[in-house]
Amino acid sequence: MSHALKQVFNKDKTFRPKRKFEPGTQRFELHKKAQASLNAGLDLKVAVQLPPGEEQNDWVAVHVVDFFNRINLIYGTISDSCSEQSCPVMSGGPRYEYRWQDEHKYRKPTALSAPQYMNLLMDWIEVQINNEDIFPTNVGTPFPKNFLPVVKKILSRLFRVFVHVYIHHFDRITQMGSEAHVNTCYKHFYYFVKEFNLIDTKELEPLKEMTSRMCH
Repeated sequence: MSHALKQVFNKDKTFRPKRKFEPGTQRFELHKKAQASLNAGLDLKVAVQLPPGEEQNDWVAVHVVDFFNRINLIYGTISDSCSEQSCPVMSGGPRYEYRWQDEHKYRKPTALSAPQYMNLLMDWIEVQINNEDIFPTNVGTPFPKNFLPVVKKILSRLFRVFVHVYIHHFDRITQMGSEAHVNTCYKHFYYFVKEFNLIDTKELEPLKEMTSRMCH
């Protein structure tokens, strides 16, 4: 990794504290296994496949946390150029606007600026992945029935971060020389959600053309 890239992706730039896996736990071992396949330069389509003998929910949980950390980092690198002024609406070009909705303050879909949306999104995901009732960390504790619906919602919302970054801030990513890193992260994310059918095709529309060029 070049010195410039190291500066871009250093730990100080993370938009949120990283959620880590406890050493010695099954999740930590799975996380290491997932990282090892990536570092070995395996085809990403192969790297996302469920390893033999592993539980799908465990594999999915590990990846959701990992994508949260990585996408946080990507947004953190461009957050200085994503402001209320530059991005008054959370969107992906003129055709796609994303409104925020949650169970607390925003019970109806509400138009927000991109930075406001990102803050609420990252806070919301952090609460989900740190909730032991949804993402149990103890081996043997079963995943709840709503695990996959929650995961699908997390991943479809994280996809919106890619949409906003690619459509509105890619010049900044290119300027920093980090497009290869972002593209690899996107491809990894895309192959993973396709492998386990975790995002509706309709949600993936905004980056359809780019994806068809990048992910064969």
